[in-house]
Amino acid sequence: MFQEIAANVRAKTPLIHNITNYVTVNDCANILLACGGSPIMADDIGEAEEITALCSGLNLNIGTLNQRTIPAMLAAGRRAKELGHPVVLDPVGAGASTLRTSTALRLLEEVKPTVVRGNISEIKTLALGSGSTKGVDADLADRVTPENLDQMAAFAWEFSAQCGAVLAITGAIDLVADPDRVFCIYNGHPDMSRVTGTGCQLSAVTAAYLAANPDDPLTAAAAAVCAMGLCGEIAHARLSPLDGNASYRTYIIDAMYNLTPEALEQGARYEMR
Repeated sequence: MFQEIAANVRAKTPLIHNITNYVTVNDCANILLACGGSPIMADDIGEAEEITALCSGLNLNIGTLNQRTIPAMLAAGRRAKELGHPVVLDPVGAGASTLRTSTALRLLEEVKPTVVRGNISEIKTLALGSGSTKGVDADLADRVTPENLDQMAAFAWEFSAQCGAVLAITGAIDLVADPDRVFCIYNGHPDMSRVTGTGCQLSAVTAAYLAANPDDPLTAAAAAVCAMGLCGEIAHARLSPLDGNASYRTYIIDAMYNLTPEALEQGARYEMR
């Protein structure tokens, strides 16, 4: 299922416009190159729409939100939707501040993204107006576990139908859902949370997978989530006793660069509900 999705990314090299945060912008660029896409970053309102028109996908990330980039995100998002380009919204830290929450909700309403990719606390904030964030991280109280998997899957179905987007909810167990189906994904490693920006990288990769496979956003998003998790596993297995999170970060990008469509198909671990 995922082999063709990943092969399309390598074959089409989709150009992705990223209005993302300055903490992880370089990592997002490199992971896009590694997965087979191509990055461009333009967050000034004077060129945001024009650059978006040159690209085949848009990634909006509110991790270092400011009053200068909000209008650019809205303008780029509206232009992408006019052109029929897929849009990924990463509502980093929604629930941590009024500005983040209100901006994420405005982007959700006005841009109507193809995929919303976040942790469970961020997604619950968008859906319910509540979620226990710890800075930009999910609170332990919001974890997706085997015990609450059915409940969380039902939540994902319902909110996907409500907001009109595919949801990619990432954590120890990842959920990728539309109103009818949900992928429960078991790839990944707990130490990925020790590397700043793995979620941001995943949002960028998701935009590339969507742009290369516009007719099946659910499967494309699920393939991207599996790919990132699998790369986390491969990279962790490579670590030596002298390596730390900086090496792990590099090895994740290396693993994405070397991940073949066949390896993704074989290594993806998921069930569908």
